[in-house]
Amino acid sequence: MCELLLILETLKKFVKFTRMPGRVMIFDDDSDLLEVCSIVLRSKNYEVTGLNKCNDILNEVRAFLPNVILMDNWIPDAGGVNATQQIKNDLSLKSIPVIFFSANDRVQDLAVEAGADFFLQKPFEIEELENVVSKAITIHRQAGIKETR
Repeated sequence: MCELLLILETLKKFVKFTRMPGRVMIFDDDSDLLEVCSIVLRSKNYEVTGLNKCNDILNEVRAFLPNVILMDNWIPDAGGVNATQQIKNDLSLKSIPVIFFSANDRVQDLAVEAGADFFLQKPFEIEELENVVSKAITIHRQAGIKETR
């Protein structure tokens, strides 16, 4: 019986380390930056979708069900602060970590106002992007949030 439990624990660890890194949803009005972020994250095996506006933010997020959201401050229609607040006020979506990113000098203050979980100051290094996305997904998974896909 103990051997079986040991095997199960080993398998759980193996599955944990071999699963897809996660699903990332990016909202940014800068199509070049949106493309670069998508390429970088896909190269790390993330499943990525990107949008350059957020006119129907809640339905867009529900349709993709990401493990993390990157939200630009200047995203058209709702704006990053308002869009993040909508996500964080929705019972079914509020547990999804949001990384607020902007070139605005007040990005940290804006992230707090929005209710975002993390922030990233533009311009940023690729490694910073990879690290904050990985950290957000890891914390999300460790919190016991059930993955839907």
